Amino acid sequence: MAVQPEGTPCWADAMFSDVEGAKSFYGEVLGWTFGESSSDYGNYTQAYADGKAVAAVVPPMPGQEGQSAWCLYLASPDAAATAAKIRDNGGELLMEPMQVGEFGTMCLARDPSGVAFGIWQGGVHEGFEAGPEKPGAYCWAEVFTRETEKSDTFFQTVFGYSAKQVQDDAMDFRMYNLGENGENTVLGRMRMTDDFPPEMPPYINVYFTVGNCDDAVATATKLGAVLRFGPMDSPFGRFAAMSDPQGANFSVIDVTTTAGEMPKSADVG
Repeated sequence: MAVQPEGTPCWADAMFSDVEGAKSFYGEVLGWTFGESSSDYGNYTQAYADGKAVAAVVPPMPGQEGQSAWCLYLASPDAAATAAKIRDNGGELLMEPMQVGEFGTMCLARDPSGVAFGIWQGGVHEGFEAGPEKPGAYCWAEVFTRETEKSDTFFQTVFGYSAKQVQDDAMDFRMYNLGENGENTVLGRMRMTDDFPPEMPPYINVYFTVGNCDDAVATATKLGAVLRFGPMDSPFGRFAAMSDPQGANFSVIDVTTTAGEMPKSADVG
């Protein structure tokens, strides 16, 4: 597998104080199975969909206990160089680049609006092994921020994204693209409205593919998840947003069930 272009979403993980509870929940909702936890790496435990690595769960490090949240990692050919660009463009490094054995090099950062994300320079672990159409796999992600100008300038500058603004008066939604002609849409960006509780921090919402959105929501809520939005049909699939029993936000989407026309969009600087 060739090195992915810088800024391509390539991995997702989450810290859970109750790792066994998280494994049980996501195992039922997304059909994940789990590998052995790696005590050498903080009991990091990979999740698999049909034998292919799709995410990981890990207990918090001492002193890092807090709200559970999914972290999306963006690919980098040189984590140290990307970290320097993050710092130079008003971002904050939460964790300096750190080599994780032969697996790769990671760092954690926050954009100027407070959105946390990771950087991953792949070694033997290059990232997601399953494509977005596979049930249980990572499918899509959106940056949710109240300060869209800060986030747009930061992500487009650091990762060289081109962007398209969706033409919809009802929402402020932008698509970040890679490729010479912007043909590869890799992330969305949504302005957080007053519908979001004021205490809710900006974040990246990660979508996982499911075979049936309504069934996944029914299973998740039965297990203690809170339904935040949906299920709703869209041109991209039927989706719903939830918080898992430990408070981590995530979405599920059935990409085989689509409705409506693709939104019109315009290039922006």
